[in-house]
Amino acid sequence: MSKVTAAITAVGGYVPKFVMTNKMLEEFVETNDEWITTRTGIKERRILKKEEGEGSSYLAIQAANDLLQKKDIDPSEIDLIIVATATPDSMVASTAAFVASEIGATNAFAYDLLAACSSFLFGMSTASSYIESGRYKKILLIGADKMSSIINYKDRTTCIIFGDGAGAVLFEPNTEGLGLQDEYLRADGSGRKFLGMEAGGSLLPATHETVDANQHFIFQDGKSVFKFAVSNMADVAEKIMLRNNLNDSDIAWLVPHQANKRIIDATANRMGLDSSRVMMNIQKYGNTTSATLPLLLADYESQLKKGDNLVFAAFGGGFTWGSIYLKWAYN
Repeated sequence: MSKVTAAITAVGGYVPKFVMTNKMLEEFVETNDEWITTRTGIKERRILKKEEGEGSSYLAIQAANDLLQKKDIDPSEIDLIIVATATPDSMVASTAAFVASEIGATNAFAYDLLAACSSFLFGMSTASSYIESGRYKKILLIGADKMSSIINYKDRTTCIIFGDGAGAVLFEPNTEGLGLQDEYLRADGSGRKFLGMEAGGSLLPATHETVDANQHFIFQDGKSVFKFAVSNMADVAEKIMLRNNLNDSDIAWLVPHQANKRIIDATANRMGLDSSRVMMNIQKYGNTTSATLPLLLADYESQLKKGDNLVFAAFGGGFTWGSIYLKWAYN
């Protein structure tokens, strides 16, 4: 009997209609298009307006429906829905459970997964393990974040970077040796002092004082985060290649988290890849946190070929980071 692996068999994506350009940000903070572009690679980002939809669940539902329609899948066939997100609709009721109900996945159980910008990467590992166990056949993994809900548009270190969006992939069993091949995932809890949100959790519940002090907005120590991200994303991507005896010519695509173009370039350079084999949409969407990796797949789907070797790499607050090696399963 052939070994069962977990393969991605469909993708979907969604970004809000409203485009916030670098020029628009000049109205909120001291910045300009050249400054943002040279330091991050970002030209614009999408923002979910209230009249379009309320929270991250809206983004996730749109991405899921895009996938279901393209693949022509009956949602009742889905066994499990995982929503990777750093901005759930609420802190108690699962965003994934609401998404499952809204798309008609009546036979699926569902839950959220939170690991900052590594959430989708960690979700790939989780979904693949469920598939390989043989218990489940169709798992919908969605990365969705409404980062604008936790951004202070007076803070130049964060407001220029983040945008809203969602992407979805379907994992199914494969016996051709395609799908997820290997993973190297890591975490370092000391990193939360450099990137996170101070209030709103059990450690510092919401009060008038926390709201007045802007502690419900995301913060980051840009230099420290950049330093950790550059070294760790490149390290894990190189390690996954060495562990699987891959050289640069074996890699069809690097699928990197879209946090900063300089971090992406450093990772590609370590792997020996030129820009033609690096997926990039940061210029259009900014950093959509949990959504960056699946949005890349949605944007590049038409260029992917069955058997292509893909290396995913991500780094997020916490700190969390890692790399996954996956063989693409369809044309």
